[in-house]
Amino acid sequence: MDAATRTELEAAAFRRLLEHLRARTDVQNIDLMNLAGFCRNCLSNWLKDAADARGQALSKEDSRTYVYGMTYEEWKERHQREATPEQLKGFEESKPRH
Repeated sequence: MDAATRTELEAAAFRRLLEHLRARTDVQNIDLMNLAGFCRNCLSNWLKDAADARGQALSKEDSRTYVYGMTYEEWKERHQREATPEQLKGFEESKPRH
């Protein structure tokens, strides 16, 4: 596979992942962190890091808006719930793997 095709496929997979996460608002970031070691905020940070590495202007706010499909504040207002004691415990236990 040539590099351009690989990049196109990777971009398509990333867009599909974002669509999936935008639809699954029931899955909290802390759940993602506990199970996978990354969350929506991580994805937005990685996107910003990639932009920075290429000298492209992308603010933290803009990268989060892209990942969440809305502003981070709006997403938190609409979908974020208070973490349960079990979620917080799981987060502390999984921290070394992040």
